[in-house]
Amino acid sequence: MTHLINSGNGRVRIEFSLPVRSLIGYRDEFLTDTRGTGIMHSLFDGYESFRGECPSRFTGSIVSDRNGHAVPYALFNLEPRGRLFILPGDPVYEGMIIGEHNRGSDIDVNPCREKKLSNMRAAGKDNNVTLSPIKPFSLEQTINFIREDELVEVTPWSVRMRKAVLSAQKRRTLHACRVKNAQAA
Repeated sequence: MTHLINSGNGRVRIEFSLPVRSLIGYRDEFLTDTRGTGIMHSLFDGYESFRGECPSRFTGSIVSDRNGHAVPYALFNLEPRGRLFILPGDPVYEGMIIGEHNRGSDIDVNPCREKKLSNMRAAGKDNNVTLSPIKPFSLEQTINFIREDELVEVTPWSVRMRKAVLSAQKRRTLHACRVKNAQAA
């Protein structure tokens, strides 16, 4: 913080000097914090040396472990694990990020799992699946959301997030190697 000016009329002007990369995705958080009343302006001041890492999210990703189309039954069972980014019927593929996990670790899930068909079902029971509404991410929000092992896919029809390594098995192997190397060091 470089300046703080309180004019006494309910408005406070605060000036910061910070890296531009830390502003990516911050505008939405700023508007939420100020309840939509804040005004944010940025001005390029020049190039400087590296100031350190920017804080990232403390939650993990919910990652699809197979190809197919998302099913309401599977998404309903995944909702308690975190916030979902896809709707029923959306195409998914292995390695695609379909949600934000409540905990700090990533999990691989099956969003295409159908309900088992049996003779012991009540009529109308299958139609009662109600999902929480989703808010589509903008390009800026997806860039802010991803971690270093994740990528953003931009197509004319959608903006999606995915893991850099699509195969769940290869991701587990790489994670085990990193843990082993960290313990050895």
